[in-house]
Amino acid sequence: MDFSRRDFSKFIAGAGAAAALGQLARTSAIAAGGTGYRAMVGVFLFGGNDGWNMVVPTDSRYAGYAASRGTVALAQARLTTLGGAAFALHPAMAPLNAVWDEGALGLVLNAGTLFAPLTKATYQSRSDLRPTNLLSHSDEQAHWQGLRARTDNFDGFMGRIADRSATPATPALISLGGSNLAVIGQTSAPLILPSTGTLSRTGYTTGSSAKNSAIDAFATAAGMGTIADVTAKQITAAYTQATTANTILTATSGVDAFFVNPTTGATLTSDVSRQLLRVARMIEARGSLGHDRQTFFVTQGGYDNHSAQVNTDTSAGTHANLLGDLALALSAFHRALKSLGVADGVTTFTMSDFGRTYKGNAQAGTDHAWGSNHLVMGAALKARTVHGLYPATTLGGADDVASEGRFLPQIAQEEYLGAIARWHGVTDTDMPYVMPNWSTWTTGGRGPLGLFA
Repeated sequence: MDFSRRDFSKFIAGAGAAAALGQLARTSAIAAGGTGYRAMVGVFLFGGNDGWNMVVPTDSRYAGYAASRGTVALAQARLTTLGGAAFALHPAMAPLNAVWDEGALGLVLNAGTLFAPLTKATYQSRSDLRPTNLLSHSDEQAHWQGLRARTDNFDGFMGRIADRSATPATPALISLGGSNLAVIGQTSAPLILPSTGTLSRTGYTTGSSAKNSAIDAFATAAGMGTIADVTAKQITAAYTQATTANTILTATSGVDAFFVNPTTGATLTSDVSRQLLRVARMIEARGSLGHDRQTFFVTQGGYDNHSAQVNTDTSAGTHANLLGDLALALSAFHRALKSLGVADGVTTFTMSDFGRTYKGNAQAGTDHAWGSNHLVMGAALKARTVHGLYPATTLGGADDVASEGRFLPQIAQEEYLGAIARWHGVTDTDMPYVMPNWSTWTTGGRGPLGLFA
């Protein structure tokens, strides 16, 4: 028999048996609050998105923006204007203009990782109040996804929501971006889907009858004891989930028609668009899956642009290409949700490691910074609303903890993500579990952003 120890290890990892053992300690599920279908879709922009070029002031602050940004400043005449707002989007994000006009797009200004409320003075004098290892990709990704700014993160806020939610046969927590920290719960496991192709059994080889028989035998675990029996049942459930998901992913669906470039009619092929297409398909199948709440994690990489962020024409370049793909994908996703009649039941939001320095560098790029701007999308939002305050554009000023435009965030992740979690149905009782630092941001006049109508 050629079912080796390595094959066995790969098989166990693929089936999620470790997560299955965690289910032994699971407490009774708490149903999500609220009524009607709701889904939250987090889009993590890996590398540190330059939110200062994604959202640009168009009033008197534009002059300060242009002067301080230097090599990476966008021409005002090229910006994607947003009716009724003193801000515009990057020129590459024009597909989102119609979503704004519909009242289904909002802006969140200068949000980021915070352990406690800070001023520049307290930042300089109280290192014990700062998030640990600021400007580190891995640490700030963990801070955003785990929401513990000064201690280690071993699980994420989406996973913790799943811990306290009902548990249908096919998980309602679904990642298209792999097993990132955000989707790891203490007692729950996500369904992880590829952006292309279908799910298959790890270690299962066509034509290898001995190996396959061993896998099938283990999945029954007859007479192997309690732990093996529990593990085998979870593996069998994972196979069933894969079959269910594959049926949804390969079926003919009307949502596919919306994932095209509205100008050229060409099919969208970026990875972020493929992920959001699959999210739309899983939302379409919510009834057959038994989901009245769904949580999705989507990713787009490539935002660590220390050089060549812009070309000679600053409206073009690496960052423009990324934001263009993102805007087309989000716009297509919104159109698909409208076709399904659930645009008011889905909230999509961006996250990223950190923002970039306001001052462009000599390589036409930007460096690691802190606070940044974000997008939130959904028909349940307050229409055409800007949340938060834009920092003073003077380098080295009251909002800049350095001299290059590393802006101290004014909105904590808990105030931003917490508003979405509460809308999603997380109860006040469960919020401290989902967001361990919740009490810090619900006292002293602080609280969740008023994102929703």
